[in-house]
Amino acid sequence: MNRIIVVFLILFAWISLPAQLLTGYYDAADNKSGEALRLALHNIINNHTSLSYSALWTAFYTTDVLPNNPNQIWDMYSNCNFTYSNNQCGNYQNECDCYNREHSMPKSWFDDQYPMYTDLFHVYPTDGKVNSMRSNYPFGEVGNATYVSANGGSKLGSARSGLGYSGTVFEPIDEYKGDFARTYFYMSTCYRNKRLDYENGSTMFNGARLKAWAVKMLITWNNEDPVSEKEINRNNAVYALQQNRNPFIDHPELAGLIWGADSVNKFHPNGSSGGDTSHTDSSAIVGVILPVATLYPNPATTHLNVVMPIHSNAHIIIYNMMGKAVLNDKMSGYSKIIDLSELLSGVYFLKIKEQNRAKTYKIIVIN
Repeated sequence: MNRIIVVFLILFAWISLPAQLLTGYYDAADNKSGEALRLALHNIINNHTSLSYSALWTAFYTTDVLPNNPNQIWDMYSNCNFTYSNNQCGNYQNECDCYNREHSMPKSWFDDQYPMYTDLFHVYPTDGKVNSMRSNYPFGEVGNATYVSANGGSKLGSARSGLGYSGTVFEPIDEYKGDFARTYFYMSTCYRNKRLDYENGSTMFNGARLKAWAVKMLITWNNEDPVSEKEINRNNAVYALQQNRNPFIDHPELAGLIWGADSVNKFHPNGSSGGDTSHTDSSAIVGVILPVATLYPNPATTHLNVVMPIHSNAHIIIYNMMGKAVLNDKMSGYSKIIDLSELLSGVYFLKIKEQNRAKTYKIIVIN
């Protein structure tokens, strides 16, 4: 079938997803917690469509292109400007030469087995050079860096003191740490009956169970980097292709209910434990709701008003579409006027953070 037709059909399937997509999807996991919840989610998402490896190139057109530039690849390892299809690897020597198909969970960990090998929930397009430098090292937090990407800030080096793991680790930038945490929660759950520790088994996994140090780090990443609109859109796009979802994007509180202190509580997908994906809310993890802010005008030109319904001492961070923080400000009170005059026209993400609660909103700047 002609590739253009295939891409059109995928796009049509994606944008035609019903508004009530999640109605009933997680019902079998209702009123569960801990390992029983992980098993219930496994049964929901495990039986999915397995793609061919070559099909991933085409899939990236709907899962990993920038919304304001549908021909440019969204790479979480670098801020290089890759054009879809034209810049596929091939050979490379330097950063920004080309992008390839990165198994964010190294494929040697699961012995190159399917369906893990082509599961889009952990295979991302990334800079070939940075991907090569990452090699098969686990995600972690770097103490002493031996390599820092010149185009994005991804780091490789020895693990920081106190991480719970001593060895070489790869650290993505802060804006995507939550993305990768929810990726690993998905892999541990979807493939709970598989081995994810064939290589480097002493690092993050025993079988498909995350080790204690990895759980602690990934839950922190999950809390501090809440679900973004990028993840929500990608979740829907992958669903159109694989016919399964990443529950930890739909309900980021699940991590705490399975692995964290919240595991004494029960999951209610349509009730009090549900995640607020319309505003990418991570506050449900700690059980205290961060109120919804009012942002106007949006689209904005030189200034944006941020209004909270309660007194707030919050940090306001604006990220560009490559995940780089371009503006930092603070709110002390009920409202804040943000100066946008230095920003270029485009789409941005505005994150409001107060303690370990956060919400992220999409804003449009027109200058």
